[in-house]
Amino acid sequence: MARIIGGIAVSHTPTIGFAVDNHKQHDAAWAPIFESFEPLQRWLDEKKPDALVYIFNDHVTAFFFDHYSTFALGIDNEYGVADEGGGPRGLPPIKGNAALSRHIGSSLMADEFDMSFFMNKKLDHGLFSPLSALLPWQSGEWPTKVVPLQIGVLQSPVPSARRCYKLGQALRRAIESFPEDINVAIVATGGLSHQVHGERCGFNNPEWDAQFVDMLVNDPESLAEMTLAEYAELGGMEGSEVIMWLVMRGALSANVTETWRDYYLPSMTGIATLILENNARQPPVDTLTRHRQHMARQLAGVEKLPGTYPFTHERSLNGMRLNTFLHKLTQPAWRERFLHAPQALYDEAALSEKEQQLLTARDWRGLIQYGASFFLLEKMGAVIGVSNLHIYAAMRGQTLEEFQKTRNQQVTYSVAGIQTPAN
Repeated sequence: MARIIGGIAVSHTPTIGFAVDNHKQHDAAWAPIFESFEPLQRWLDEKKPDALVYIFNDHVTAFFFDHYSTFALGIDNEYGVADEGGGPRGLPPIKGNAALSRHIGSSLMADEFDMSFFMNKKLDHGLFSPLSALLPWQSGEWPTKVVPLQIGVLQSPVPSARRCYKLGQALRRAIESFPEDINVAIVATGGLSHQVHGERCGFNNPEWDAQFVDMLVNDPESLAEMTLAEYAELGGMEGSEVIMWLVMRGALSANVTETWRDYYLPSMTGIATLILENNARQPPVDTLTRHRQHMARQLAGVEKLPGTYPFTHERSLNGMRLNTFLHKLTQPAWRERFLHAPQALYDEAALSEKEQQLLTARDWRGLIQYGASFFLLEKMGAVIGVSNLHIYAAMRGQTLEEFQKTRNQQVTYSVAGIQTPAN
């Protein structure tokens, strides 16, 4: 099974990334930051975790307010560096552990956390700013993989401190029930005290920062009882994002060993570094098998249904390129090119030979089996003038007439707004 070896907590202020990129590690104003990071670097180098479950918040870069999720889990194989307005930082993308991500996602959903999931997104300083000071990357590769967990703390209502703590406890069950023999570290980012908007901009409270870290180690239950307004009063409105640290703490055992703690306030944000080693013991009964059974309950037996292909995270990731291509058929220019110059469009989208063959042949059943979503296939049908009923019949290996005989009414329809002549 997977083991949680410990947790790290750090600020994710862009200050850190700026200092890395501009080689200020030894400047007087910046050096204390990097001296504080050195024990974390050594710990990660010594422990060599196979994966980091990385808790952060996006700063309206990859996630916008038109669709803003509370808990969003990355399930991709790789995460690149986002452009936050002045061009992306010169960092390589970091690999994901998609299998671990999928397992965690299934476990959290089984534990009734209504998760969102993301792929094909570049991530901002919430993840990469501290990461670039924690791990070596100059070779073009990072030494470990990440599972990014984004917490929506910028737009109210946000999850409570208690909910974040419970998420951490569920995260522990998820990781420990992963069947592969790997070591996992939990990294919590954000905070400490700061406020970056309004007349209270520049607020800091080092006394609260010290108390918060102490309570995180020794009394997280009390922190979980506090309201967002109380966090904002003590640590600034943006400083209330430290509730994300409770996710990390909840994922550890009740008893932890604190091996490092430091604090520095250079400018706008109190920067703390913390290492907690996990003291978990294996339970005397097989709770992990029971949890895996709990995870599998909702789809148990679906494999017995003929011609049925649940659209799982694995299928979604495998079919991402094809489904992205099909989704773009909602754009008038894209579907015009699809109708009149499909090969050029296939090449531009870097579709595989198999994907091209399936699309060219209008192989509806094959597309489903490959990993296409039906609800994207019906968009393709609308573009080429093929009704939903034609697609249904083809997937069953029937003519339209044969399929219609199985319906109460013999009608045809599609999702097209204005009918397009068949190609």
